Amino acid sequence: MTDDRTTPLADLLAGAGRILVFTGAGISTSSGIPDYRGPDGVWKTRRPTSYQDFLASEAARVEYWDFKLESWERIRDAEPNAAHRAVVDLERAEKLLLAVTQNVDGLHAKAGTSPERLVEIHGTDRAVACLSCGARSDPEPHFEAFRRTRRPPRCSCGGLLKPATVSFGQNLAEEDLARAFAAAEEADLVVSLGSTLAVQPAASIPLAAARRGVPYAIVNRGVTDHDLLPFVTLRIDGDVTEVFPRAVARALARD
Repeated sequence: MTDDRTTPLADLLAGAGRILVFTGAGISTSSGIPDYRGPDGVWKTRRPTSYQDFLASEAARVEYWDFKLESWERIRDAEPNAAHRAVVDLERAEKLLLAVTQNVDGLHAKAGTSPERLVEIHGTDRAVACLSCGARSDPEPHFEAFRRTRRPPRCSCGGLLKPATVSFGQNLAEEDLARAFAAAEEADLVVSLGSTLAVQPAASIPLAAARRGVPYAIVNRGVTDHDLLPFVTLRIDGDVTEVFPRAVARALARD
């Protein structure tokens, strides 16, 4: 890849001071996290347990915890890559308004993006939440107990426990949506990284900024649902972990 591919994005980043970054699975694949919705994704061959089924059936809860157990060690041991670190660089340069991620791998937080600048719109696998009292805890002991007993874990209050992700049929957190759309109203640049922009309502967040007339850049390997929209300022087809860090480095070198 030549520098010419990053120049337009670097120009946009250099000229902005309130950047909304929106990320999807493509930002984490080089960290060993599979794209579950891709051609070879797990969801192509396995129907995810819905939230309603999880609540209603112990058998469904076993299936759900079994599914999560399969990927837990990969999630636990994954490390942020250059693209995650580039988002942190934008924050340190006081250019990042908010990072909104569709991913549940927790890698933005692990890279060092601060809670005040991060919305994990679909939750995180790096915590387990009680559906009754809301308490959060480390997933490791719960996965170990499930592996040993094959019984879905429960909270000390008696409530059902599940990884703190948003399941099919489960509402997104209203506070997270409010923060994301508030940032879309304030941003002076929106950049989408590694997302097909097909999952709603998350994919409407960058559009809310773009429709205000602020520049909208998309970096993704393969097509996205926003490619043909008139709001898109810049479209780069390529590896996010190559394109974005170079563009950020070039932009910040000008400061």
